[in-house]
Amino acid sequence: MVPLEYYLLLSSAIFCIGLFGILTRRNALYFLMSVELMMNAAILNLVAFSLHWGNLTGQTFALFAIALAAAEVAVGIGIILALYRNFGEIDVMDAATMRW
Repeated sequence: MVPLEYYLLLSSAIFCIGLFGILTRRNALYFLMSVELMMNAAILNLVAFSLHWGNLTGQTFALFAIALAAAEVAVGIGIILALYRNFGEIDVMDAATMRW
């Protein structure tokens, strides 16, 4: 059996990669992928602790988080398409100039 620390180490590495992507990238598509990496790291933690404690609560929450991530991607792609349609590029800094 794989120790819990290995799962936590992998999860923290994935989360740090996602955080680095959010802090350094200006492209909205990379931004969205970085948020997904961070969410997958949290889901991995839920499943790892569920396996460690021997109950299914964490895995149930992980399924709900995966459904939430799918909805997040749908909304994010819609926003990215609106950015591209209005500005011709998908730079996150141009979103600050959008008006109602």
